[in-house]
Amino acid sequence: MNKIGLIIKREYFTRVKKRSFIIMTFLGPLLIAALYIIPILLALHGDNEKRTIAIVDQSHWFEKQFTSTKNRTFIPLGDISIDSTKRLVQEGVYDIALFIPETQLNIPSSAVVYSMKQVPMSVEDNIKDVMKNEIQIQKLLAQGIDPDILESIKTDVNLSVIRMDEDGGEKETFSQVQFALGMLLAVMIYVFIMMFGSQVMQGVTEEKSSRIIEVIVSSVKPFQLMMGKIIGVSLVALTQFLMWILLTGAIYIGFSAVVGISGQEAISAGTLMTQEISNSSIMDNEAVQNIVNIAHSINFGAIIISFLIFFIAGYLLYATLFAAIGSIVDNNTDSQQFTLPVTVPLLIGLLSAIYVVNNPDGSFAFWASMIPFTSPIVMMVRVPFGVPIWQIILSAVILLGSFVGMTWVAAKIYRTGILMYGKKLSYKEVFKWLKY
Repeated sequence: MNKIGLIIKREYFTRVKKRSFIIMTFLGPLLIAALYIIPILLALHGDNEKRTIAIVDQSHWFEKQFTSTKNRTFIPLGDISIDSTKRLVQEGVYDIALFIPETQLNIPSSAVVYSMKQVPMSVEDNIKDVMKNEIQIQKLLAQGIDPDILESIKTDVNLSVIRMDEDGGEKETFSQVQFALGMLLAVMIYVFIMMFGSQVMQGVTEEKSSRIIEVIVSSVKPFQLMMGKIIGVSLVALTQFLMWILLTGAIYIGFSAVVGISGQEAISAGTLMTQEISNSSIMDNEAVQNIVNIAHSINFGAIIISFLIFFIAGYLLYATLFAAIGSIVDNNTDSQQFTLPVTVPLLIGLLSAIYVVNNPDGSFAFWASMIPFTSPIVMMVRVPFGVPIWQIILSAVILLGSFVGMTWVAAKIYRTGILMYGKKLSYKEVFKWLKY
């Protein structure tokens, strides 16, 4: 055990002192925080440029329907020719010219926008929405239908989904939030297992190709060396993951303090970033209560504990296989034929997650979360939806038991392959090692 401890210490400190580890430890939180901060900044300050839009409406159906806003001024020009208006745009008098041609048959349903610069999509959408709304109103009037009556009968349905338990308890669920959270956790586990599992394989391959392994195995047993590497890299992974959580939280708190927005305004801006700033910076009481209900519906304690268990156990399972592969090959190029069978189950688990979220309590979701090679990903997709505790425990026990079994298999491969040089190995020969 002392020798394994020395190997763990060496693997850990060697990797955390690398420049790449330090860079990614600080760059990762910046990238993660940017995914949340940038949409807020775009919502609050994304399009503040003031524009004047000249309207030449030959049909006279729409020129009074456009409403000016803080950054957008609509100016009807009457019967002026479109060519004259285009020249005014070229001279910089107006930023945009909207031309609605007259039609001989019915209400015009097309228009042309002229500008010297790229027209923002928000301006395009605004123009289309106004015209579409007016055309619909005129069509209703033509059919003898009062648009106000039609508008008054429109109804939004508020559907609450309540999940009951055997004890009679009730809990409201929010499928979209659970879906997003489950997929995020699944992708994180996939990325971490692949990233740090491959580090174990590369480390073994590099030591083998440099022949330093011959000196190391003269002092420690191959099994001790393999386990030291696996545990050492797992501690590196946990260190980086925890640093990412702490630094991401610090960046967000600092951003909120500097920008001067509250958490409520941030959520509002991020959620309503496609709307006007005046509408996205303030939330009504109902929206605030919605967010509180969503937060209460998620069992963060169960999610965090489950994530740590399945991340660590899943990593240990795959790391043993990556270590075995690293001992078989002489360089990373030759490892492709052996890594494919190992990575395919992990990829299948990620692809299965897309279907599992639609029916997290189905038989497919259950069995996929019990198979050890897919359970780290599939179970984390299911946990936000609420999984019976016995299923989580059973899946974790199977996963840890599989790790123990695969450790025995990987150790037999490792102790032989670590000293094999300059020979292209096949699956048949590797299987022979397991008999001894």
